[in-house]
Amino acid sequence: MLATYATHPERTRGRLYPEGESAFREPYQRDRDRIIHSSAFRRLKHKTQVFVEHEGDYFRTRLTHSIEVAQVARTVAAALGLNSHLTEAVALAHDLGHTPFGHTGEDRLDELMAPHGGFDHNAQALRIVTSLEQHYAEWDGLNLTWETLEGIAKHNGPVTGALPYALAEYNAHHDLELGTHAGAEAQVAALADDIAYNNHDLHDGLRAGLFTLDELAVLPIVGDMVREVDVKYPGLEAGRRQHEALRRVFGVMVEDVLVTSKRLIQQDNPASVEEVRALDHAVIQFSNGLWSDIKLIRKFLFKRMYRAPSVVEMRERVSKVLEDLFAHMLANPSDLPSNWQGQLGGANETAIARHVADYIAGMTDRFALQEHARLGLG
Repeated sequence: MLATYATHPERTRGRLYPEGESAFREPYQRDRDRIIHSSAFRRLKHKTQVFVEHEGDYFRTRLTHSIEVAQVARTVAAALGLNSHLTEAVALAHDLGHTPFGHTGEDRLDELMAPHGGFDHNAQALRIVTSLEQHYAEWDGLNLTWETLEGIAKHNGPVTGALPYALAEYNAHHDLELGTHAGAEAQVAALADDIAYNNHDLHDGLRAGLFTLDELAVLPIVGDMVREVDVKYPGLEAGRRQHEALRRVFGVMVEDVLVTSKRLIQQDNPASVEEVRALDHAVIQFSNGLWSDIKLIRKFLFKRMYRAPSVVEMRERVSKVLEDLFAHMLANPSDLPSNWQGQLGGANETAIARHVADYIAGMTDRFALQEHARLGLG
């Protein structure tokens, strides 16, 4: 049973290209399934969060992260009476636009694309599902519902001011009402992303030896959970101690979102998803206290993980790889795969640059390194 403020499938605004709907799957289930079966989703297996893909088998990739986000999002959506299929579709799609080498790759590609409109991974995710996936006979993209596209574009909140190039390009012919909040399902996906990556970055940092669990024990939330585990399981083996503490951190964050969001929904009393969109604030939120704690955890991770000497050294190396690939492909578009060259007839420099950016952004960590070596750019 869906709440009145949820996104009801029978009220969908439909797809850009009309098509018959399934007799046994609601529209948002079909969206989720199309995302899972897309080429871009498969490539997430070899795209990393912080570490380069070949550095270790146990570090998170964009694929494992997306699955973890979807799991959290489904749990929260079900507890709040929201449409779990739509929530899962947005959660699984939210990282499709990421470049190889995590945020390092995105930052460098954005710098390289500055003269041509920049690069934004959220906008690129929308571009992938509306254009770059080219498998269907009657349209480019996946032809997802308006609600799923809205969620991908706006899951971090209203998009105002200067729009990312790819987002402005699409929105010009299919209005996603970028100035409002998305439905509550997309808001859930956004906070599930925060919960998942904060927890797994702590886990991956521990596995990489960048800090210890006892060093994390000075942080809010984490410290309380470490002490709780130590009281309940004195002398517990290190790996189990770490897991027990971090899974409790996970639970605290999920519980806080549920309690806070239920209070906001009760306070605002939206009678429909349209009323959720019309509010001047998100209805899915952390409490102020927990959000302050999360910011302290992020500050710790920024210093001890994202700016750790080994990670900084890797960032510099892979930034150079992307810079070399971009410069070479821009100067030599004939080195693009043949199926990419056919779309460049008569294109100006900006169009070629955006085409090259699409190609490079779709690369996995491994393929980017292989192409860099194959072209003799090292």
